[in-house]
Order: sequence, then structure tokens, then C-alpha cells
Amino acid sequence: MRYILLDRITALEPPELARGLKCVSLAEDQFVDHFPGIPVMPGALICEALAQLGGTLLEATMRQRGRPELAALLTMMERAKFRAPVRPGDRLELETRALAASEDGGRIRGTAQVDGKLVTEVELTFAFVTPTNPRLLESRREYLNILLTGSSE
Repeated sequence: MRYILLDRITALEPPELARGLKCVSLAEDQFVDHFPGIPVMPGALICEALAQLGGTLLEATMRQRGRPELAALLTMMERAKFRAPVRPGDRLELETRALAASEDGGRIRGTAQVDGKLVTEVELTFAFVTPTNPRLLESRREYLNILLTGSSE
């Protein structure tokens, strides 16, 4: 199963900041079991949404530095705090700020809010890898374009 947990990237300002949105829907698979009758988005998936946004920020930073082939791979999650439940119908406003970025990897601080209220914060560490599969590289480019513009063209 593949989780794409970003609906839109609303700001991508490497090397500093990325913002995005995730509209939480009752139709998502995780709500079948988490929890029956009281659907709550798992904290790990909120962190994954922040990781997808933060990885995009770090990759954009490395593209600016002349390393377009690098892909961010989440390696560590620290200081995660879940301050309020996220439920179907909520719109997660995601923000990541780069703390460090080098050719080896990077760190970001991520926050998620619902209606201006902080619901999650976390620090994430990434390593960089160099994917070589041409289909994977093309699908990553297409995915980023859709998140930024709403179109694959």
C-alpha cells in the first residue's frame, strides 16, 4: 500500500520552508480500524505527511545546490508531540522548516495545525539516496509537479 499524504504544496522556498495541505477524509483506509466509531488519524501518518513535505523541501534545497539526483529517505523521528486528535473533515495545514541540509542528509522541524491550532510537532532526520530507476525518477517528477501545480504537465 502506498500512502500519499499531501494534497497540495502551497509554498516551497528552499532552503528554508515548505507548506502544504492534507484534507482528511473518512474514505481513507486507516479509519477502518483507527478507531471504529471514533475515527482519529494516526499520529504516525501525520508525521509521514510532514516527512513527505520535509523531504520535498530538502530535495529542492539540494537541487538548488546542483545535486538534483538526491532523494530524501526518512531515517529518524524525534520529539514528536500530538496535542489534539485529527479527525475526518479536518484540513491539516503542514509546515516544515529546514534545520540542516548537506549531501549526506538533512533535518527538518515540522508542525501541523487544524484551524490555526497546533496538533502535531516533530523533528525528522533524512538520509539522501540516489535512485536510478528511470520510471521511479519520472513518477517522482510527475508527483511533485501535481502537488505544486495541480497538473502533471
